[in-house]
Amino acid sequence: MQHILDAITAGDTSAEDFAALQVPESYRAVTVHKDEVDMFEGVESRDKDPRKSLHVEDVALPEVGPGEALVAVMASAINYNTVWTSIFEPVPTFGFLERYARTSPLAAKHDQPYHVVGSDLSGVVLRTGAGVHSWKPGTEVVAHCLSVELESPDGHNDTMLDPEQRIWGFETNFGGLAHLALVKANQLMPKPTHLTWEEAASPGLVNSTAYRQLISKNGAGLKLGDTVLIWGASGGLGSYATQMALAAGATPVCVVSSEDKAQICHSMGAELVIDRRAEDYRFWKDERTQDQKEWRRFGARIRELTGGRDVDVVFEHPGRETFGASVFAARKGGTIVTCASTSGYLHEYDNRYLWMNLKRIIGSHFANYREAWEANDLIKRGLIHPTLSKVYPLDDVGQAAQDVHANLHQGKVGVLCLSPQQGLGVRDTAKREALLPLINRFRDV
Repeated sequence: MQHILDAITAGDTSAEDFAALQVPESYRAVTVHKDEVDMFEGVESRDKDPRKSLHVEDVALPEVGPGEALVAVMASAINYNTVWTSIFEPVPTFGFLERYARTSPLAAKHDQPYHVVGSDLSGVVLRTGAGVHSWKPGTEVVAHCLSVELESPDGHNDTMLDPEQRIWGFETNFGGLAHLALVKANQLMPKPTHLTWEEAASPGLVNSTAYRQLISKNGAGLKLGDTVLIWGASGGLGSYATQMALAAGATPVCVVSSEDKAQICHSMGAELVIDRRAEDYRFWKDERTQDQKEWRRFGARIRELTGGRDVDVVFEHPGRETFGASVFAARKGGTIVTCASTSGYLHEYDNRYLWMNLKRIIGSHFANYREAWEANDLIKRGLIHPTLSKVYPLDDVGQAAQDVHANLHQGKVGVLCLSPQQGLGVRDTAKREALLPLINRFRDV
């Protein structure tokens, strides 16, 4: 891979020269193994250790098919779906790969005894398949994680509704935590020129997810003057929601779990912050019973901060632990928009607060191509900024995933793939210099 890295770092290699570069028959990648899916049997979710299940090894290079692109990956990042994959919850991902492989001869290569994981990347196009015209070898790119077939009419109004919609690197193989990655060409977007490789790789999944969930008409459709409750407001997803709310002229009420995280929210410009740990909110009396007195105490605290206003929108992603409180806290006619459910998928809430107060629950999952492109454009224009806090080398990816699993991180955790060190890949130094304090807000926090 060294000759590929040399061509990238040279910065003046032509598209023809990139297309002529020899691509190895195998490459370094982060995998889980099909014969290890039972390794955590009987272990509580919180005690399952990604460092035991994630492998860094050489795998065979897949064939580049029609409509696909092979990308040299300079950097990637950890998302919660990689944690789920690594602990084989809620189900092992090999079932996804097997089902995808049955859909077409082109997809058959995804069914392997290993799964190359990762749903973010920044890098350089090396090869394109038949029918790809917009992306040339040598182009610096980032990738969103929507893999979609679009052979059904269902997805043509919103590609997320396509019956063959999948998340790349989670429900497909050959993901971004690797030296090379295979993507559909319509996953590619221009790399922001003022960012390093690791910074550019970090927003992809969470930035696009937050954009659809909060801003898009397919989600909450946040507008000027709205008040929005944001759970985990300093985390990988919430940190982008907080920035977007502020940029849209809304008022975020940020919920965090420590004073350090509260300070991060303040650094982004948020004024209203609830430290749920310091204020000791306990929404469950036991595993089966929620405490509505705590919902009311939480709602009163929100109104205290907002001058008597209930929130128009709840940006909900913790799931089971918080969902009852979220439904309660939304104003009459308000919206609860939900994804992820990192604390559990089986949500419980009191339907009286939904039904009698005319509230809405909207499910939101990643983003369609247009939404992902618009979210990336906000990064390119310097309106939204990466929330990268820490970066690991590829060989330490297990620890990076463990940090996210144990909620020891802030913002996003990055991973260097081909890039030999941090700080490379910047093309627009003047723009970077002007935005550097905002880009570095989460660094080493």
